Amino acid sequence: MSLLVSVNVGLPVDIEWQGKVVHTAVWKRPVAGRVMARRLNLDGDGQGDLAGHGGEHRAVMVYQLDSYRYWETHLARHDFEYGQFGENLTVDGLGDDEVCIGDRYQIGGALFEVTQPRVTCYRVGIRMNNPQMPALLVSHKRPGFYCRVIEEGEIGAGDEIVKVAEGPEHVTVQEIDGLLYLPGRTREQLQRALRVPSLSAGWKGSLAALADAEEKPGQGGNAGLAPSFTTPPMWRGFRTLRVAAVHPESVDVLSFVLESEDRNPLPTPLPGQFLIFKLKLDKDSDPILRSYSMSGPSGTGTYRISVKRAAGAGSRYFHDSIRAGDLLQVSAPRGSFTLAPGDLPVVLLSAGIGATPVLSMLHSLADSAANSMREVWWCYGTRNGKEHPFVAEVRTLLSGLPHGHSFVAYSKPEDGDQSGKDYDVSGRLNLSSLQQLQVPKEADFYLCGPAAFLRDFVADLKSWGIHDSYIHSEVFGSESAITPGIAPTTSVPPHPPAESVGAGPGVSFTRSGLTVPWDSRYGSLLELAEACDVPVRWACRVGVCHTCESGLIDGRISYAPEPLDRPVEANVLICCSTPQTAVELDL
Repeated sequence: MSLLVSVNVGLPVDIEWQGKVVHTAVWKRPVAGRVMARRLNLDGDGQGDLAGHGGEHRAVMVYQLDSYRYWETHLARHDFEYGQFGENLTVDGLGDDEVCIGDRYQIGGALFEVTQPRVTCYRVGIRMNNPQMPALLVSHKRPGFYCRVIEEGEIGAGDEIVKVAEGPEHVTVQEIDGLLYLPGRTREQLQRALRVPSLSAGWKGSLAALADAEEKPGQGGNAGLAPSFTTPPMWRGFRTLRVAAVHPESVDVLSFVLESEDRNPLPTPLPGQFLIFKLKLDKDSDPILRSYSMSGPSGTGTYRISVKRAAGAGSRYFHDSIRAGDLLQVSAPRGSFTLAPGDLPVVLLSAGIGATPVLSMLHSLADSAANSMREVWWCYGTRNGKEHPFVAEVRTLLSGLPHGHSFVAYSKPEDGDQSGKDYDVSGRLNLSSLQQLQVPKEADFYLCGPAAFLRDFVADLKSWGIHDSYIHSEVFGSESAITPGIAPTTSVPPHPPAESVGAGPGVSFTRSGLTVPWDSRYGSLLELAEACDVPVRWACRVGVCHTCESGLIDGRISYAPEPLDRPVEANVLICCSTPQTAVELDL
Protein backbone atom coordinates (compact mmCIF):
# COMPACT_ATOMS: atom_id res chain seq x y z
CA MET A 1 0.00 0.00 0.00
CA SER A 2 1.30 3.47 -0.94
CA LEU A 3 1.02 6.19 1.66
CA LEU A 4 1.21 9.99 1.79
CA VAL A 5 3.96 10.63 4.34
CA SER A 6 4.16 14.43 4.33
CA VAL A 7 2.49 17.44 2.69
CA ASN A 8 4.98 20.25 2.04
CA VAL A 9 4.36 23.82 0.95
CA GLY A 10 6.35 26.99 0.52
CA LEU A 11 5.94 30.44 -1.01
CA PRO A 12 8.56 32.13 -3.19
CA VAL A 13 11.34 34.02 -1.43
CA ASP A 14 14.41 35.91 -2.61
CA ILE A 15 17.78 34.41 -1.71
CA GLU A 16 21.35 35.43 -2.49
CA TRP A 17 23.33 33.02 -4.65
CA GLN A 18 26.67 33.58 -6.40
CA GLY A 19 26.23 37.34 -6.25
CA LYS A 20 22.72 37.16 -7.70
CA VAL A 21 19.22 37.33 -6.24
CA VAL A 22 17.14 34.21 -6.96
CA HIS A 23 13.35 34.14 -6.63
CA THR A 24 12.46 30.57 -5.69
CA ALA A 25 9.97 28.41 -3.81
CA VAL A 26 12.20 25.31 -3.73
CA TRP A 27 12.17 25.40 0.09
CA LYS A 28 9.07 23.34 0.98
CA ARG A 29 8.23 22.64 4.64
CA PRO A 30 5.88 20.01 6.12
CA VAL A 31 2.50 21.26 7.30
CA ALA A 32 0.32 19.73 9.99
CA GLY A 33 -3.31 18.88 9.46
CA ARG A 34 -5.14 18.70 6.18
CA VAL A 35 -4.46 20.87 3.14
CA MET A 36 -6.71 21.71 0.21
CA ALA A 37 -5.37 20.53 -3.18
CA ARG A 38 -6.57 22.95 -5.83
CA ARG A 39 -6.28 23.05 -9.59
CA LEU A 40 -3.04 25.08 -9.67
CA ASN A 41 -1.38 24.19 -6.35
CA LEU A 42 -1.88 23.38 -2.69
CA ASP A 43 -3.17 26.01 -0.30
CA GLY A 44 -0.17 27.88 1.08
CA ASP A 45 2.09 26.84 -1.79
CA GLY A 46 3.49 28.74 -4.75
CA GLN A 47 6.10 28.66 -7.52
CA GLY A 48 8.82 31.22 -8.12
CA ASP A 49 9.24 30.58 -11.86
CA LEU A 50 5.97 29.80 -13.63
CA ALA A 51 7.78 29.30 -16.94
CA GLY A 52 9.40 26.12 -15.64
CA HIS A 53 7.18 25.11 -12.75
CA GLY A 54 3.54 25.39 -11.78
CA GLY A 55 0.46 25.61 -13.96
CA GLU A 56 -2.29 23.04 -14.37
CA HIS A 57 -0.02 20.18 -15.49
CA ARG A 58 2.62 20.93 -12.81
CA ALA A 59 0.37 21.72 -9.89
CA VAL A 60 1.86 19.22 -7.42
CA MET A 61 5.35 17.72 -7.23
CA VAL A 62 5.80 14.17 -5.85
CA TYR A 63 8.97 12.51 -4.51
CA GLN A 64 9.49 9.14 -2.83
CA LEU A 65 10.91 7.96 0.49
CA ASP A 66 12.81 5.25 -1.38
CA SER A 67 14.72 7.96 -3.25
CA TYR A 68 15.38 9.76 0.02
CA ARG A 69 17.06 6.60 1.33
CA TYR A 70 18.97 6.15 -1.95
CA TRP A 71 20.41 9.68 -1.84
CA GLU A 72 21.27 9.41 1.85
CA THR A 73 23.49 6.47 0.97
CA HIS A 74 24.86 7.83 -2.30
CA LEU A 75 25.64 11.30 -0.94
CA ALA A 76 26.58 10.07 2.57
CA ARG A 77 24.13 12.54 4.11
CA HIS A 78 21.67 12.20 6.96
CA ASP A 79 20.34 15.74 7.26
CA PHE A 80 17.29 15.49 5.00
CA GLU A 81 13.85 16.78 5.96
CA TYR A 82 10.56 16.30 4.14
CA GLY A 83 10.38 18.71 1.21
CA GLN A 84 14.17 18.42 0.78
CA PHE A 85 13.82 17.81 -2.97
CA GLY A 86 11.30 20.60 -3.53
CA GLU A 87 8.37 18.21 -3.52
CA ASN A 88 4.85 18.91 -2.29
CA LEU A 89 4.04 15.30 -1.53
CA THR A 90 6.55 12.95 0.08
CA VAL A 91 5.22 9.44 -0.48
CA ASP A 92 5.99 5.87 0.48
CA GLY A 93 5.74 3.92 -2.79
CA LEU A 94 5.02 5.29 -6.30
CA GLY A 95 8.53 4.69 -7.69
CA ASP A 96 9.54 6.46 -10.89
CA ASP A 97 10.10 3.04 -12.48
CA GLU A 98 6.51 1.98 -11.68
CA VAL A 99 4.31 5.07 -12.01
CA CYS A 100 3.18 5.78 -15.58
CA ILE A 101 2.19 9.01 -17.28
CA GLY A 102 -1.60 9.17 -17.15
CA ASP A 103 -1.97 7.09 -13.98
CA ARG A 104 -4.60 8.49 -11.62
CA TYR A 105 -4.45 8.32 -7.84
CA GLN A 106 -7.02 9.10 -5.16
CA ILE A 107 -5.44 10.72 -2.11
CA GLY A 108 -7.86 11.80 0.58
CA GLY A 109 -10.52 13.90 -1.05
CA ALA A 110 -8.49 14.78 -4.17
CA LEU A 111 -7.87 12.99 -7.47
CA PHE A 112 -4.48 13.40 -9.16
CA GLU A 113 -3.17 12.52 -12.64
CA VAL A 114 0.54 12.02 -13.44
CA THR A 115 1.59 14.38 -16.27
CA GLN A 116 5.40 14.52 -16.57
CA PRO A 117 8.73 14.07 -14.77
CA ARG A 118 10.32 16.87 -12.76
CA VAL A 119 11.74 19.76 -14.76
CA THR A 120 15.35 19.65 -13.65
CA CYS A 121 16.92 23.03 -12.87
CA TYR A 122 19.68 24.61 -10.84
CA ARG A 123 17.45 25.52 -7.88
CA VAL A 124 17.24 21.96 -6.61
CA GLY A 125 21.05 22.12 -6.51
CA ILE A 126 20.83 25.23 -4.35
CA ARG A 127 18.36 23.54 -2.01
CA MET A 128 20.56 20.43 -1.73
CA ASN A 129 23.79 22.46 -1.49
CA ASN A 130 25.04 20.31 -4.38
CA PRO A 131 25.20 21.97 -7.83
CA GLN A 132 25.43 18.55 -9.54
CA MET A 133 21.99 17.53 -8.25
CA PRO A 134 20.03 18.37 -11.43
CA ALA A 135 22.23 15.97 -13.40
CA LEU A 136 22.25 13.32 -10.68
CA LEU A 137 18.44 13.17 -10.52
CA VAL A 138 18.35 12.35 -14.24
CA SER A 139 21.42 10.12 -14.58
CA HIS A 140 20.39 8.03 -11.55
CA LYS A 141 16.85 7.83 -12.93
CA ARG A 142 15.13 9.27 -9.85
CA PRO A 143 13.54 12.52 -11.05
CA GLY A 144 10.16 12.47 -9.27
CA PHE A 145 7.06 13.65 -11.10
CA TYR A 146 4.33 16.25 -11.42
CA CYS A 147 0.56 15.77 -11.19
CA ARG A 148 -2.43 17.80 -12.13
CA VAL A 149 -5.46 17.97 -9.86
CA ILE A 150 -8.49 16.35 -11.53
CA GLU A 151 -10.76 16.74 -8.52
CA GLU A 152 -10.00 19.25 -5.77
CA GLY A 153 -10.12 18.08 -2.17
CA GLU A 154 -8.37 17.91 1.18
CA ILE A 155 -5.30 15.74 1.72
CA GLY A 156 -3.07 15.06 4.71
CA ALA A 157 -0.17 12.97 5.98
CA GLY A 158 -1.27 9.38 6.59
CA ASP A 159 -3.73 9.27 3.68
CA GLU A 160 -3.69 6.07 1.67
CA ILE A 161 -2.81 6.46 -2.02
CA VAL A 162 -5.18 4.43 -4.19
CA LYS A 163 -4.57 3.90 -7.90
CA VAL A 164 -7.89 4.33 -9.71
CA ALA A 165 -6.83 4.37 -13.39
CA GLU A 166 -3.84 3.36 -15.50
CA GLY A 167 -2.25 5.55 -18.12
CA PRO A 168 -2.42 4.33 -21.73
CA GLU A 169 0.76 2.85 -23.24
CA HIS A 170 2.17 2.25 -19.71
CA VAL A 171 5.13 4.63 -20.18
CA THR A 172 6.83 5.13 -16.81
CA VAL A 173 8.09 8.43 -15.42
CA GLN A 174 11.62 7.03 -15.55
CA GLU A 175 11.24 6.05 -19.22
CA ILE A 176 9.81 9.42 -20.27
CA ASP A 177 12.59 11.27 -18.45
CA GLY A 178 15.26 9.17 -20.14
CA LEU A 179 13.71 9.67 -23.58
CA LEU A 180 14.20 13.41 -23.32
CA TYR A 181 17.48 13.72 -21.41
CA LEU A 182 19.51 10.57 -22.10
CA PRO A 183 20.92 9.03 -25.30
CA GLY A 184 19.82 5.66 -26.70
CA ARG A 185 16.19 6.48 -27.49
CA THR A 186 14.37 4.96 -30.48
CA ARG A 187 11.67 6.40 -32.67
CA GLU A 188 9.30 3.61 -31.64
CA GLN A 189 9.70 4.55 -27.95
CA LEU A 190 9.09 8.18 -28.77
CA GLN A 191 5.98 7.47 -30.82
CA ARG A 192 4.59 5.32 -28.02
CA ALA A 193 5.13 8.12 -25.51
CA LEU A 194 3.49 10.63 -27.83
CA ARG A 195 0.31 8.58 -27.82
CA VAL A 196 -0.22 9.31 -24.11
CA PRO A 197 -2.89 12.05 -24.05
CA SER A 198 -2.18 13.25 -20.51
CA LEU A 199 1.52 14.00 -21.20
CA SER A 200 2.02 17.76 -20.86
CA ALA A 201 2.21 19.84 -24.04
CA GLY A 202 5.80 20.92 -23.44
CA TRP A 203 7.04 17.37 -23.19
CA LYS A 204 5.00 16.33 -26.22
CA GLY A 205 6.62 19.08 -28.27
CA SER A 206 10.11 18.02 -27.20
CA LEU A 207 9.49 14.31 -27.88
CA ALA A 208 7.92 15.11 -31.26
CA ALA A 209 11.06 17.05 -32.23
CA LEU A 210 13.17 14.06 -31.19
CA ALA A 211 10.98 11.69 -33.21
CA ASP A 212 11.42 13.87 -36.30
CA ALA A 213 15.18 13.97 -35.74
CA GLU A 214 15.32 10.16 -35.59
CA GLU A 215 14.38 10.20 -39.29
CA LYS A 216 17.60 12.11 -40.05
CA PRO A 217 20.41 9.74 -39.03
CA GLY A 218 23.82 11.23 -38.40
CA GLN A 219 22.44 14.61 -37.46
CA GLY A 220 23.39 14.38 -33.79
CA GLY A 221 22.50 16.57 -30.86
CA ASN A 222 19.27 16.64 -28.89
CA ALA A 223 16.51 18.17 -31.01
CA GLY A 224 14.06 17.93 -28.10
CA LEU A 225 16.13 20.23 -25.91
CA ALA A 226 17.88 22.42 -28.49
CA PRO A 227 15.82 22.36 -31.70
CA SER A 228 17.68 25.42 -33.00
CA PHE A 229 21.01 23.62 -33.15
CA THR A 230 20.43 20.27 -34.80
CA THR A 231 21.99 20.97 -38.21
CA PRO A 232 25.79 20.56 -38.08
CA PRO A 233 27.80 23.05 -40.14
CA MET A 234 29.44 21.88 -43.35
CA TRP A 235 32.96 22.64 -42.11
CA ARG A 236 34.59 23.45 -38.80
CA GLY A 237 36.30 26.73 -38.15
CA PHE A 238 37.10 29.15 -40.94
CA ARG A 239 37.75 28.53 -44.62
CA THR A 240 39.30 30.84 -47.22
CA LEU A 241 36.77 32.10 -49.78
CA ARG A 242 37.37 34.49 -52.67
CA VAL A 243 35.23 37.55 -53.39
CA ALA A 244 33.99 36.82 -56.92
CA ALA A 245 32.03 40.04 -57.42
CA VAL A 246 30.75 43.17 -55.69
CA HIS A 247 27.39 44.71 -56.65
CA PRO A 248 25.62 47.87 -55.41
CA GLU A 249 22.04 47.28 -54.26
CA SER A 250 21.12 50.75 -52.99
CA VAL A 251 22.79 53.95 -51.90
CA ASP A 252 24.17 52.23 -48.78
CA VAL A 253 24.06 48.46 -49.48
CA LEU A 254 26.67 46.37 -51.32
CA SER A 255 26.40 42.67 -52.16
CA PHE A 256 29.48 40.44 -52.08
CA VAL A 257 29.49 37.14 -53.96
CA LEU A 258 31.84 34.51 -52.49
CA GLU A 259 33.33 31.46 -54.18
CA SER A 260 35.78 28.72 -53.21
CA GLU A 261 39.43 29.24 -54.05
CA ASP A 262 39.33 26.40 -56.57
CA ARG A 263 35.93 27.55 -57.90
CA ASN A 264 34.34 24.21 -57.02
CA PRO A 265 30.72 24.64 -55.84
CA LEU A 266 30.29 25.52 -52.20
CA PRO A 267 27.97 23.32 -50.09
CA THR A 268 24.31 24.30 -50.33
CA PRO A 269 23.13 26.32 -47.30
CA LEU A 270 19.64 26.50 -45.83
CA PRO A 271 17.71 29.64 -46.82
CA GLY A 272 17.98 32.15 -44.00
CA GLN A 273 21.39 31.11 -42.61
CA PHE A 274 24.32 33.44 -41.97
CA LEU A 275 28.12 33.44 -42.31
CA ILE A 276 30.71 34.57 -39.79
CA PHE A 277 33.77 36.45 -41.06
CA LYS A 278 37.15 36.74 -39.36
CA LEU A 279 38.31 40.15 -40.55
CA LYS A 280 41.88 41.43 -40.23
CA LEU A 281 41.36 45.18 -40.41
CA ASP A 282 45.07 45.96 -40.39
CA LYS A 283 48.35 44.17 -39.75
CA ASP A 284 48.72 45.51 -36.21
CA SER A 285 45.30 44.63 -34.79
CA ASP A 286 43.67 41.38 -33.78
CA PRO A 287 40.98 40.01 -36.11
CA ILE A 288 37.37 40.90 -35.45
CA LEU A 289 34.40 38.57 -35.99
CA ARG A 290 31.27 39.74 -37.77
CA SER A 291 28.10 37.90 -38.89
CA TYR A 292 26.12 38.58 -42.08
CA SER A 293 23.04 36.81 -43.40
CA MET A 294 23.18 35.29 -46.86
CA SER A 295 20.86 37.04 -49.28
CA GLY A 296 21.07 35.00 -52.46
CA PRO A 297 19.70 31.73 -53.80
CA SER A 298 20.92 28.52 -52.16
CA GLY A 299 21.82 26.27 -55.09
CA THR A 300 24.32 28.33 -57.10
CA GLY A 301 27.55 26.98 -55.57
CA THR A 302 28.39 30.51 -54.38
CA TYR A 303 27.32 32.55 -51.36
CA ARG A 304 26.08 36.12 -51.38
CA ILE A 305 25.95 38.50 -48.45
CA SER A 306 24.66 42.06 -48.53
CA VAL A 307 26.15 44.63 -46.16
CA LYS A 308 24.73 48.03 -45.25
CA ARG A 309 27.21 50.81 -44.57
CA ALA A 310 26.95 51.68 -40.89
CA ALA A 311 29.10 52.94 -38.04
CA GLY A 312 30.52 49.49 -37.23
CA ALA A 313 34.08 48.54 -38.11
CA GLY A 314 32.96 45.46 -40.04
CA SER A 315 30.56 47.20 -42.41
CA ARG A 316 33.03 50.04 -43.00
CA TYR A 317 35.73 47.50 -43.83
CA PHE A 318 33.53 45.72 -46.38
CA HIS A 319 32.49 48.97 -48.06
CA ASP A 320 35.88 50.69 -48.04
CA SER A 321 38.36 47.85 -48.43
CA ILE A 322 36.90 44.65 -49.90
CA ARG A 323 37.16 44.24 -53.67
CA ALA A 324 36.67 41.40 -56.16
CA GLY A 325 39.54 38.92 -55.88
CA ASP A 326 40.15 39.48 -52.17
CA LEU A 327 40.37 36.44 -49.88
CA LEU A 328 38.32 36.23 -46.68
CA GLN A 329 38.17 33.82 -43.75
CA VAL A 330 34.59 32.55 -43.55
CA SER A 331 32.70 30.09 -41.34
CA ALA A 332 30.29 27.52 -42.68
CA PRO A 333 26.65 28.63 -42.98
CA ARG A 334 25.00 28.60 -39.57
CA GLY A 335 21.75 29.53 -37.89
CA SER A 336 18.29 28.21 -37.14
CA PHE A 337 16.32 31.04 -38.77
CA THR A 338 15.52 28.92 -41.80
CA LEU A 339 12.52 28.27 -44.00
CA ALA A 340 10.48 25.40 -42.59
CA PRO A 341 8.89 22.85 -44.94
CA GLY A 342 5.11 22.80 -45.25
CA ASP A 343 2.24 24.20 -47.23
CA LEU A 344 1.05 27.02 -44.96
CA PRO A 345 1.15 30.57 -46.33
CA VAL A 346 4.48 32.31 -45.76
CA VAL A 347 4.69 35.92 -44.57
CA LEU A 348 8.16 37.47 -44.93
CA LEU A 349 8.39 40.60 -42.76
CA SER A 350 11.52 42.73 -42.75
CA ALA A 351 12.86 46.26 -42.39
CA GLY A 352 16.10 47.80 -43.61
CA ILE A 353 18.97 45.37 -44.13
CA GLY A 354 16.82 42.75 -42.35
CA ALA A 355 15.61 41.89 -45.85
CA THR A 356 18.68 39.71 -46.47
CA PRO A 357 17.73 36.37 -44.83
CA VAL A 358 14.07 36.54 -45.88
CA LEU A 359 15.21 37.34 -49.44
CA SER A 360 17.08 34.05 -49.50
CA MET A 361 13.84 32.39 -48.35
CA LEU A 362 11.96 34.11 -51.18
CA HIS A 363 14.53 32.70 -53.63
CA SER A 364 13.91 29.22 -52.25
CA LEU A 365 10.13 29.59 -52.51
CA ALA A 366 10.38 30.84 -56.10
CA ASP A 367 12.82 28.10 -57.13
CA SER A 368 10.87 25.18 -55.68
CA ALA A 369 8.06 23.59 -57.65
CA ALA A 370 6.77 22.12 -54.38
CA ASN A 371 6.22 25.65 -53.05
CA SER A 372 4.83 27.15 -56.24
CA MET A 373 1.25 27.08 -54.99
CA ARG A 374 1.95 28.44 -51.51
CA GLU A 375 0.67 31.89 -50.73
CA VAL A 376 3.69 34.15 -50.16
CA TRP A 377 3.62 37.66 -48.75
CA TRP A 378 6.64 39.97 -49.07
CA CYS A 379 6.20 42.84 -46.58
CA TYR A 380 9.08 45.28 -46.34
CA GLY A 381 9.77 48.66 -44.76
CA THR A 382 12.56 51.16 -45.42
CA ARG A 383 13.13 54.90 -45.42
CA ASN A 384 12.85 55.78 -49.13
CA GLY A 385 13.66 54.65 -52.66
CA LYS A 386 17.36 55.42 -52.42
CA GLU A 387 17.64 53.07 -49.44
CA HIS A 388 15.45 50.34 -50.97
CA PRO A 389 17.64 47.39 -52.03
CA PHE A 390 16.77 44.38 -54.20
CA VAL A 391 13.79 46.09 -55.87
CA ALA A 392 13.97 44.42 -59.30
CA GLU A 393 15.13 41.10 -57.84
CA VAL A 394 12.15 40.84 -55.49
CA ARG A 395 9.66 41.80 -58.19
CA THR A 396 11.05 39.14 -60.53
CA LEU A 397 10.86 36.45 -57.85
CA LEU A 398 7.31 37.36 -56.86
CA SER A 399 6.19 37.40 -60.48
CA GLY A 400 7.12 33.73 -60.69
CA LEU A 401 4.88 32.83 -57.75
CA PRO A 402 1.20 32.43 -58.71
CA HIS A 403 0.17 33.47 -55.21
CA GLY A 404 2.86 36.05 -54.48
CA HIS A 405 1.99 39.39 -52.87
CA SER A 406 4.08 42.50 -52.20
CA PHE A 407 3.63 45.35 -49.74
CA VAL A 408 6.27 48.07 -49.26
CA ALA A 409 6.21 50.90 -46.71
CA TYR A 410 8.44 54.00 -46.91
CA SER A 411 8.76 55.82 -43.59
CA LYS A 412 10.10 59.04 -45.22
CA PRO A 413 9.50 58.93 -48.99
CA GLU A 414 11.31 61.54 -51.09
CA ASP A 415 9.81 63.67 -53.85
CA GLY A 416 10.88 61.27 -56.58
CA ASP A 417 9.33 58.22 -54.88
CA GLN A 418 6.01 57.31 -56.49
CA SER A 419 3.21 55.93 -54.34
CA GLY A 420 1.64 52.88 -55.95
CA LYS A 421 4.75 52.21 -58.00
CA ASP A 422 7.79 52.37 -55.72
CA TYR A 423 5.92 51.87 -52.45
CA ASP A 424 2.41 51.15 -51.19
CA VAL A 425 2.08 53.25 -48.06
CA SER A 426 3.85 56.13 -46.36
CA GLY A 427 4.73 55.17 -42.80
CA ARG A 428 6.10 52.16 -40.99
CA LEU A 429 5.26 48.53 -41.57
CA ASN A 430 2.98 47.37 -38.75
CA LEU A 431 0.26 44.92 -37.78
CA SER A 432 -2.57 47.11 -39.00
CA SER A 433 -1.02 46.96 -42.49
CA LEU A 434 -1.25 43.17 -42.43
CA GLN A 435 -4.82 43.26 -41.18
CA GLN A 436 -5.90 45.71 -43.87
CA LEU A 437 -4.25 43.53 -46.50
CA GLN A 438 -6.09 40.50 -45.07
CA VAL A 439 -2.86 38.61 -44.60
CA PRO A 440 -3.93 35.18 -43.28
CA LYS A 441 -3.40 34.46 -39.59
CA GLU A 442 -2.90 30.76 -40.33
CA ALA A 443 0.62 31.23 -41.70
CA ASP A 444 4.32 31.01 -40.88
CA PHE A 445 5.67 34.49 -40.10
CA TYR A 446 9.40 35.20 -40.62
CA LEU A 447 10.75 38.47 -39.23
CA CYS A 448 14.11 40.20 -39.44
CA GLY A 449 15.09 43.79 -38.82
CA PRO A 450 16.19 46.26 -36.13
CA ALA A 451 15.63 45.32 -32.50
CA ALA A 452 12.67 47.70 -32.01
CA PHE A 453 10.99 46.40 -35.18
CA LEU A 454 11.32 42.80 -33.99
CA ARG A 455 10.23 43.51 -30.42
CA ASP A 456 7.11 45.44 -31.42
CA PHE A 457 6.07 43.23 -34.32
CA VAL A 458 6.48 39.97 -32.41
CA ALA A 459 4.40 41.40 -29.54
CA ASP A 460 1.74 42.58 -31.99
CA LEU A 461 1.55 39.20 -33.72
CA LYS A 462 1.10 37.45 -30.38
CA SER A 463 -1.63 39.91 -29.39
CA TRP A 464 -3.30 39.12 -32.73
CA GLY A 465 -3.48 35.50 -31.64
CA ILE A 466 -0.52 34.05 -33.57
CA HIS A 467 1.03 31.16 -31.63
CA ASP A 468 4.75 31.29 -30.81
CA SER A 469 5.43 28.23 -32.97
CA TYR A 470 4.41 30.17 -36.10
CA ILE A 471 6.56 33.22 -35.36
CA HIS A 472 10.19 32.92 -36.48
CA SER A 473 12.63 35.78 -36.00
CA GLU A 474 16.30 36.52 -36.60
CA VAL A 475 18.11 38.69 -34.08
CA PHE A 476 20.96 41.02 -35.01
CA GLY A 477 23.53 40.81 -32.23
CA SER A 478 23.07 38.98 -28.95
CA GLU A 479 19.91 37.04 -28.21
CA SER A 480 17.88 37.84 -25.13
CA ALA A 481 19.09 36.16 -21.96
CA ILE A 482 17.35 33.26 -20.20
CA THR A 483 18.27 33.20 -16.51
CA PRO A 484 15.26 31.63 -14.73
CA GLY A 485 14.48 33.03 -11.32
CA ILE A 486 17.27 35.62 -11.38
CA ALA A 487 16.15 39.12 -10.41
CA PRO A 488 16.57 41.57 -13.31
CA THR A 489 19.48 43.98 -13.20
CA THR A 490 20.46 47.00 -15.25
CA SER A 491 21.78 45.84 -18.62
CA VAL A 492 25.33 46.87 -19.50
CA PRO A 493 27.28 46.28 -22.73
CA PRO A 494 29.60 43.23 -22.78
CA HIS A 495 33.04 44.02 -21.40
CA PRO A 496 36.22 42.26 -20.21
CA PRO A 497 36.04 40.87 -16.67
CA ALA A 498 36.44 43.50 -13.99
CA GLU A 499 39.11 41.50 -12.20
CA SER A 500 42.64 40.61 -13.36
CA VAL A 501 43.14 39.55 -16.97
CA GLY A 502 43.64 35.83 -17.57
CA ALA A 503 46.54 34.24 -19.42
CA GLY A 504 44.68 31.42 -21.19
CA PRO A 505 43.53 31.07 -24.80
CA GLY A 506 41.28 33.72 -26.28
CA VAL A 507 37.50 33.33 -25.99
CA SER A 508 35.55 35.27 -28.62
CA PHE A 509 31.88 36.07 -28.10
CA THR A 510 31.01 36.67 -31.73
CA ARG A 511 27.59 38.30 -31.43
CA SER A 512 28.82 40.53 -28.62
CA GLY A 513 31.98 41.60 -30.46
CA LEU A 514 34.19 40.73 -27.49
CA THR A 515 37.37 38.64 -27.18
CA VAL A 516 38.96 38.01 -23.79
CA PRO A 517 41.64 35.59 -22.52
CA TRP A 518 40.46 32.57 -20.56
CA ASP A 519 41.07 32.58 -16.81
CA SER A 520 41.06 29.28 -14.93
CA ARG A 521 39.36 30.86 -11.92
CA TYR A 522 36.11 30.51 -13.86
CA GLY A 523 34.51 27.10 -13.68
CA SER A 524 33.04 27.22 -17.17
CA LEU A 525 32.61 29.30 -20.31
CA LEU A 526 29.21 30.25 -18.90
CA GLU A 527 30.82 31.78 -15.80
CA LEU A 528 33.27 33.74 -17.97
CA ALA A 529 30.39 35.01 -20.13
CA GLU A 530 28.52 36.12 -17.00
CA ALA A 531 31.61 37.95 -15.74
CA CYS A 532 31.67 39.81 -19.06
CA ASP A 533 27.92 40.58 -18.99
CA VAL A 534 27.47 38.67 -22.26
CA PRO A 535 23.75 37.73 -22.53
CA VAL A 536 23.50 34.00 -21.79
CA ARG A 537 20.82 31.32 -21.56
CA TRP A 538 20.83 28.54 -18.97
CA ALA A 539 18.65 26.55 -16.57
CA CYS A 540 20.44 23.53 -15.06
CA ARG A 541 24.10 24.66 -15.29
CA VAL A 542 25.36 21.03 -15.30
CA GLY A 543 24.86 19.73 -18.85
CA VAL A 544 21.29 18.40 -18.70
CA CYS A 545 18.80 20.85 -20.20
CA HIS A 546 20.79 22.22 -23.21
CA THR A 547 19.36 25.71 -22.66
CA CYS A 548 22.93 27.04 -22.83
CA GLU A 549 23.78 25.24 -26.07
CA SER A 550 25.66 27.60 -28.38
CA GLY A 551 27.50 27.40 -31.66
CA LEU A 552 31.19 26.51 -31.43
CA ILE A 553 32.51 28.22 -34.52
CA ASP A 554 36.11 27.23 -34.01
CA GLY A 555 38.38 25.75 -31.35
CA ARG A 556 38.35 22.83 -28.92
CA ILE A 557 36.75 22.49 -25.49
CA SER A 558 36.65 19.95 -22.70
CA TYR A 559 33.67 19.02 -20.51
CA ALA A 560 33.47 18.70 -16.73
CA PRO A 561 31.03 17.27 -15.90
CA GLU A 562 30.36 15.27 -19.04
CA PRO A 563 26.92 16.20 -20.48
CA LEU A 564 24.25 13.52 -20.20
CA ASP A 565 23.57 13.84 -23.95
CA ARG A 566 26.21 15.67 -25.98
CA PRO A 567 25.19 18.38 -28.44
CA VAL A 568 25.91 18.17 -32.16
CA GLU A 569 29.67 18.23 -32.74
CA ALA A 570 29.97 21.88 -33.77
CA ASN A 571 28.03 23.16 -30.74
CA VAL A 572 28.92 23.39 -27.08
CA LEU A 573 27.19 23.40 -23.71
CA ILE A 574 28.87 26.41 -22.15
CA CYS A 575 27.62 25.59 -18.64
CA CYS A 576 30.02 22.66 -18.22
CA SER A 577 32.87 23.33 -20.66
CA THR A 578 36.24 25.09 -20.65
CA PRO A 579 38.48 25.97 -23.63
CA GLN A 580 41.48 23.85 -24.63
CA THR A 581 42.41 26.27 -27.42
CA ALA A 582 41.25 29.67 -28.57
CA VAL A 583 37.51 29.40 -29.25
CA GLU A 584 34.91 31.44 -31.09
CA LEU A 585 31.37 31.16 -29.73
CA ASP A 586 28.12 32.20 -31.36
CA LEU A 587 27.23 34.40 -28.38
